[in-house]
Amino acid sequence: MTEPDDAAVRAQKARATCPFLTTKQTAFHLGLAPSTLKGMRAEGRGPVCRLHGRAWYYHIDDIEAWSKARCKGGGHG
Repeated sequence: MTEPDDAAVRAQKARATCPFLTTKQTAFHLGLAPSTLKGMRAEGRGPVCRLHGRAWYYHIDDIEAWSKARCKGGGHG
């Protein structure tokens, strides 16, 4: 039996506690700098996000869907 990778464990934990991540948490999860994620959001290229008050939040399912949509390899790119 294989162990789940660290990203899957973090995603499952996020879903179980609070499914919304801050920009900083999302950037860490994706391996990006927060400034890169902010730029992508401004250009409409990043994961779906929501404005709650004055802060932007990303739902873990939207982050995972966005990431999976960008997979390459296995003859796909």
